[in-house]
Amino acid sequence: MAILMTIFSYLLGSIPTGYIVGTLAGIDIRKVGSGNVGATNVARTVGKTKGLLTLTADVAKGFIPVFVALRFGLSYTAVASVGVAAFLGHLYPVFLKFQGGKGVATALGVLLALAPMATLVLVAVYGVVVFFSRIASVSSIAAAVAAPITLWSFSYSPTIVAVSVFLAVMIILRHRGNIRRLLDGTEPRFGAH
Repeated sequence: MAILMTIFSYLLGSIPTGYIVGTLAGIDIRKVGSGNVGATNVARTVGKTKGLLTLTADVAKGFIPVFVALRFGLSYTAVASVGVAAFLGHLYPVFLKFQGGKGVATALGVLLALAPMATLVLVAVYGVVVFFSRIASVSSIAAAVAAPITLWSFSYSPTIVAVSVFLAVMIILRHRGNIRRLLDGTEPRFGAH
C-alpha cells in the first residue's frame, strides 16, 4: 500500500497545473514571464483568477495523497515518503520532461495534511513577509526557513521535522535565480510591471 501510494503521489504531483492552465489560455507558460510553471508566474502572465486556480490545484497535489495515506493508517515514515513523492513530482514532473515548478504550493499542501496548526503559522509568516516586501520569492524562502523551526516548536515527530527540512532546502535551491535577482535588485514585486 505504501509503495502504491508513493507512486500515485508522484504521478499526481507531476500533473503540471500551471502548464495546463496556460495552454488552455493559449500560451506556453514556460516561455513567458519567469518561465516557471507555478502559480505566481501564471497570475502575472495569465491573470490572478487562473493563478489562484493553479495555486489551489498545486496545494491539492500535496494535500490529497498525504491526507489519504494518513486515513489508511500508514506509518509516519510511509506518509512522509508519500508527501515527498508529491513534492518531487511537482519539481520533476514526468509529464514535462522533469522540468517543474519550485514546489512552494505543493509543500504547503503536504505540510497542511501533516501538521495543520504549524502550517497556519507558516502561512502567517508568508503573509507578513509578502505584505512588507511585496516579493513572492522572499516570502517563500522565509516560510521555508521557518518550517522546520515551527514544526519542531510544535513538537512534531522527528520524521515530520526532517521532511520539512528537506522541503525547505529544495525550495531554497529552486529559488537560486530569484536570490541572484534579489541581490541584483531586479526581482519583480507584486503589482509591478
